[in-house]
Amino acid sequence: MVTREDDVEIHALARRGWSISAIARHTGHDRKTVRRYLRGEAPAREPAASVLEPFVEYLGARFDDDPHVRASVLLRELRALGFERSYQTLTRELRRLDLRPRCEACRRGGVQVTIELDHEPGEELQLDWLEFTETPWGEGAHVLVGALSHSGQCRGVLAEAETAAHLIEALDALLRRLGGTPRRWRTDRMAGAVDTDTGRLLPIFAAAAKLYGVHVDVCPPNRPKRKGVVEAANDYLAQSWWRTAAVGSPGEAQASLDRFCVEVADARQRGPLTVGELAAREGLRALPELPFPAEIRVERHVSASALACFDGNRYSVPAGLAGQMVTVRARLGAPTIEIVSASGAPVATHRRAPAGAGQLVRTSAHRADLEDAVLAAFTTRKPCRRKVNRPPGPAAQAAAAKLRAAADHQAVVVDLADYARIAEVATR
Repeated sequence: MVTREDDVEIHALARRGWSISAIARHTGHDRKTVRRYLRGEAPAREPAASVLEPFVEYLGARFDDDPHVRASVLLRELRALGFERSYQTLTRELRRLDLRPRCEACRRGGVQVTIELDHEPGEELQLDWLEFTETPWGEGAHVLVGALSHSGQCRGVLAEAETAAHLIEALDALLRRLGGTPRRWRTDRMAGAVDTDTGRLLPIFAAAAKLYGVHVDVCPPNRPKRKGVVEAANDYLAQSWWRTAAVGSPGEAQASLDRFCVEVADARQRGPLTVGELAAREGLRALPELPFPAEIRVERHVSASALACFDGNRYSVPAGLAGQMVTVRARLGAPTIEIVSASGAPVATHRRAPAGAGQLVRTSAHRADLEDAVLAAFTTRKPCRRKVNRPPGPAAQAAAAKLRAAADHQAVVVDLADYARIAEVATR
């Protein structure tokens, strides 16, 4: 329906010679609607109130926060606030009320031609890195995303970096979240898996693929549609999960992502079945008992409490290493981690706590060493007073006198009589 103000504007623009298409683009109404109003066939009644009227203030605030937030995300939030209509009603009323701001920078034209491919159950898993440069904890985040090509089920695992060891660790955790592995892995020239110059698999990643008994397909460069399932999963997780995730640390982000994938992503409809029901029919292969034994090495700065952070936990070192750099070494599948000093000497071995658990692992020997260091540095003396008169004492004055005497002894004394004799000789 068109308001009276729009009706007046339509007739005014028509009198000025505007075409029906131009009026439709300007007012945001359909051309048939504009033509009907110009013919005088428009109904006289006012449009019915929108079902979104009670939520306009909330939607306005959400669009101020994020103009690109998806309607599916808004639907989940509005249902918790009492909205009981369908997704189609929500999108229609958003367009009708013109609540979403228009972003000219993101408008794109053209036609993208594509075709859907059928994938057999349990045949393929597509892999890709999803990177977040801005996070609430102030550091970038690397998320390994895997999507099953048949069902579209996706999972993600946060990694500290994109090295081969971090990739293999994240991939093993991702496969265990899926419940197995398909027969093939598809990837682009992904960091940690493929040599970006030659397009060949890195030796360590090839060895890991042998352990899991899978084929690895490497997509040609600049062909994102060859792995369109994981590209769509990346976009879905970035827009539907990350934009609205209330997290403050990598551990919280991983827990939030796991819940989202199970409770929201797996509940999406794919015909008569959900994504989770389709994934149950994939028939994935069983995984080896232990992951591929790659070794992760990361450098860490030891805190004043003689602790080194690793994988969301804190591990103790001798108190003498406080403020120095150490290297943490962890082999996948091993129950312990090793910490070595900058010179390469082992300084501590600890049991490995679960990733993101926030645990503090400190041995009794390290605790006693730290307590001794703290007690040795403790003093009951009051701070020195800053406004007292303390001129140089006798010892300082004696030392200053010696310095002056030495300076006087080394000074060169020039006698003017010498210059007079030289001048007299020169005039003869």
